[in-house]
Amino acid sequence: MQLGKVIGHATSTVKHPSFTGLRLVLAQQLNNEREPDADCVVAIDKLGSRVGDTVVLNSDGKGARDLVGDPKTPARWWVIGIVD
Repeated sequence: MQLGKVIGHATSTVKHPSFTGLRLVLAQQLNNEREPDADCVVAIDKLGSRVGDTVVLNSDGKGARDLVGDPKTPARWWVIGIVD
């Protein structure tokens, strides 16, 4: 798990079929001091986070496949929580 800050949303006219109807966010990974730490990731978001929200990210590929419901999805990152 990794903390991240939502910095935007991804929009695509052509995408993998398993992403149909899913919201994709751009999240900047954060370190323990909540400062930018690594490259941004594209994550599946079913929780409705907004730009500026701090979120908990998970990179478990199996969890992402289960969330999407497609064993062949290319999804890896997903939002598992929004930090209050």
